[in-house]
Amino acid sequence: MTQVYLIPTVLAEDALSPIPAYVLDAVKTCTAFYIENERTARRYLKKLSRDIVIDDYKWVSIAKIEGAVIASFDKDLKEGKVIGILSEAGCPGVADPGQLLIAQAQKAGATVKPLVGPSSILLGLMASGMNGQLFRFNGYLPIDLPLRQKAIRTLESESQKTGSTEIFIETPYRNNQLLETLLKTCQAQTRLCVGVDITGPDENIRTLTIKEWKARVPDLHKKPVIFLLSATPH
Repeated sequence: MTQVYLIPTVLAEDALSPIPAYVLDAVKTCTAFYIENERTARRYLKKLSRDIVIDDYKWVSIAKIEGAVIASFDKDLKEGKVIGILSEAGCPGVADPGQLLIAQAQKAGATVKPLVGPSSILLGLMASGMNGQLFRFNGYLPIDLPLRQKAIRTLESESQKTGSTEIFIETPYRNNQLLETLLKTCQAQTRLCVGVDITGPDENIRTLTIKEWKARVPDLHKKPVIFLLSATPH
């Protein structure tokens, strides 16, 4: 039966220590890779092992999953190729376009093998001290300020009602703007965890109340950050 490996990648460049050794074993069995960015994927595999001959593999970009990509993936499944799906960072299928191909693999009856690796969502949650039994990843919040404020109030209200941890991200160059909006919009006692450069050399994961963050606003510009919010119950 066709094997589809979900291959984790690093969250921070050169931070290979969170990648288990068995990932390389899986990589060496693959014959085709479906990746978000071919350049960074090739560089990552060469860092895993200099012995890997990059040009021996078939490479297909999934930055945009359209008909041609699906057709290529289906063809590789039917031919019995061992396929690897790589995210740009973290784990394939989690906040990642790879989920569409994984759905195709499941539909075709292929064996899908998820491999252990770093996920900023789970690592941030683990370190936050927030509810790890009820949580939700919300992806990116709206860019438009009124819509963003409305979304934040909705997340805060949901957390107040259910005790859930609300998790979200932003593009690195808009982190400071998002933090500013959070500090202006949320209630003083709402807890906010800011996870910066997780697994990287400058890793810092800190949970404070909104009131406390206002007294020590960090500079998050162009840094990989994940945000977690937990509001005080009514």
